[in-house]
Amino acid sequence: MATKTITHITDDLDGSSDAETVKFGLWGATYEIDLSEENQKKLEAALEPFLAVARKSGAAGARRTGTSRSTSASSSAGGGDYDAKAVRAWASANGVSVPARGRIPKTVLEQYQSAAG
Repeated sequence: MATKTITHITDDLDGSSDAETVKFGLWGATYEIDLSEENQKKLEAALEPFLAVARKSGAAGARRTGTSRSTSASSSAGGGDYDAKAVRAWASANGVSVPARGRIPKTVLEQYQSAAG
């Protein structure tokens, strides 16, 4: 008999479904919070003025679990590396909506990986 375990991550702020874990650091401490795409955008918008003038430190992976804002990141959708610029270019060319900055939604990564074969 096979067993199938399904894990649903809910947003820590509003309890909505389809959240992802966001990891970030401040004053030497690392924090994790589960956020929906909408709340991730709110967090990014709140931090944007500071990130625009900040320097990146050597702490790789300090911002997020599962995906990264860098050009090459570990894809939670397919388990491999992907080029965020290439994904955005593909999405634009194929009429798929994707944010110009920040996290690339899992559904877009899945579509990209499916198209790539």
